[in-house]
Amino acid sequence: MADLYPYPRFSVSERDRRWEAVRATMKEQNIDVIVLPQNTGHSMDFQANVRYLTHCGGGGDADIAAVFPLAGEVTAIATSAAPRWNTVQDWTTDIREARRNYGAVIVERLKELNIDRGRIGISGLGEVEGPYTPEGTILHRTWVKIRQAFPNAELVDATPILNNVRYIKSQEEIIALTRSMEIVELAYEDEIEAARPGARDWDVWAATQYGLMRNGSEMPVHCNWVSGKNPKRTLTRPSMRILEHGDLILNELEASWIGYRAQGIQPVFIGVIDPVHQELIKVQRDVFNRVLENLKPGVSVGELAELTVQTGTAAAPQSGPAAGARADLNLRGRGAGDDGPIVTAHAKNPLQLAVQLQENMVFICNPSVTSADDNSISTWGDTVVITVNGGKRLGKRQHDLAVSGG
Repeated sequence: MADLYPYPRFSVSERDRRWEAVRATMKEQNIDVIVLPQNTGHSMDFQANVRYLTHCGGGGDADIAAVFPLAGEVTAIATSAAPRWNTVQDWTTDIREARRNYGAVIVERLKELNIDRGRIGISGLGEVEGPYTPEGTILHRTWVKIRQAFPNAELVDATPILNNVRYIKSQEEIIALTRSMEIVELAYEDEIEAARPGARDWDVWAATQYGLMRNGSEMPVHCNWVSGKNPKRTLTRPSMRILEHGDLILNELEASWIGYRAQGIQPVFIGVIDPVHQELIKVQRDVFNRVLENLKPGVSVGELAELTVQTGTAAAPQSGPAAGARADLNLRGRGAGDDGPIVTAHAKNPLQLAVQLQENMVFICNPSVTSADDNSISTWGDTVVITVNGGKRLGKRQHDLAVSGG
């Protein structure tokens, strides 16, 4: 393999751990090979399974497919393959040129494996929904080429195999997510510094993005954002509005370290905190801490959702701006992308609610508290890891509203 560029990387022993875990499940299910399709959707989240097994990936146009057999050489398939992916990782040596014609090269590799009548697993086939991908991730023409080339093979959805293996994070993965969270919190410092009356919303966002990048985050990453007078829902990007004293900036901020994406939720007020939010965050903090205590193996996501509602009712005061406030659980898996399970105030899929927590699962936990009149919502969140003693925060910042100078 060519000399490697100095990117952060996972160890070869981490590769072996992942390959062994996936292959053990493939053997149980009599699956001969898994095809992992190219798809750079959702800020690269949909490339997560390919990168998880090949260590090839990174950058906003890293379209890569992979063929992962039950035994033997793992194959990565990319455009401009050799000059890019031989030089950044030491896991995968069979790297083939696609020239953007991925299906043909996938078929070529599958034919070498002699599985004309075998069971071909496809990650993202769409028969079993992923956390963020209920319709799958494989492109139609890629699927057609595989189906036509192997009319006697059984095509099955391998999405659950990767989902279940990736639920449990290794120590190396947790270290990567911890570094990712450090970058998020450094970017929040830059946001708070830049957020002043008279500043343009877009410029504050740019300062925050620069904070991510200069501290080591890959791009692209997920970052919804909004500013204004008591906004309740983020937009997909900032606006050109000029910030005013008393404004609130809401965002969902994540960083990517070796593709691993921790996330934070941190409301930032300009100059002064709204009195209603000052009371709502007290309830939100009580709810967050109660949920954190119960992030233990064996607890189901559905049980946590019920606990959140109950805790919000008990924590809401009898009078004042937070009287009658209600709480909802927001809990989403964190890792290399498209991680589950996921539950929000509006997304409550029974399959996701039924998932039981396991040690070393990692989530962004950000329960929301909404005022009784529905005019204000308080959400704060951190990336947490499941332990036998409850959730452990990866972030270090104070659990509170932030306020910029001005």
